[in-house]
Amino acid sequence: MITLITADKRHNAEVGDWLKSHYHLSFADYYDPGNVEFGPLRVFNEDVIQPHSGFPSHPHAEMEIVHIVLDGELTHKDDLGHEVTVKAGNVQRITAGKGINVTETNETDNPLHVFQLWFLPNKRGLAPSYENMTLDFLDTKNTLKPLVTGQKVLENVTYMNSNSTVYYGNLGQGENYDFKTFKIRKTLVYVIEGSLLINNMEVGKYDQVRLEFLDVVSLHGTGDATFLLIDVPAAEANY
Repeated sequence: MITLITADKRHNAEVGDWLKSHYHLSFADYYDPGNVEFGPLRVFNEDVIQPHSGFPSHPHAEMEIVHIVLDGELTHKDDLGHEVTVKAGNVQRITAGKGINVTETNETDNPLHVFQLWFLPNKRGLAPSYENMTLDFLDTKNTLKPLVTGQKVLENVTYMNSNSTVYYGNLGQGENYDFKTFKIRKTLVYVIEGSLLINNMEVGKYDQVRLEFLDVVSLHGTGDATFLLIDVPAAEANY
């Protein structure tokens, strides 16, 4: 099964003059009972944070929180004592576990473009922890690069407590990539730039495709595409 969600279906949100977001799943003031989750993925937001602003200290619990920085710098602080600058090409993972307070701001003079994803953990009551990894994924060419995963067979990748993997992909025009999957898993592809054919379906900039009950996700670049591919288990027992 293949479901196309076009760019105009994204929920657009603005907070004052400092934050513009696109919500791909129900979040905050946006609620759609048919779009609450995608497997263990509970939040999938694309944020642009203006200079010298951001999210003041706030709590999280029982979530695996991932930030993927495309442009700019994210300053992270938490009550575990971390104070870190997450730069473009870096990936940050927060295991909220039993509870953590974090501050996330843009301390620079330029806008910050970041994806924020929250996953249900595969185990509750974990000790809070933090990881920031330089992956230089923005240089990816004609392949998929894993950014964060709960599958320990992958190396040089940020680890999270969820049986899921987020990939950053790039395919030039005319290039192909077959992503092998299983009928017990689901795949979400979100196009950041350019365009793709996904299992022969035309997908443009800011569109997303959700795929289930397949063995292969066939990707064909039709317009120098960059994208996120999110691989998750279909059943809660496998989260």
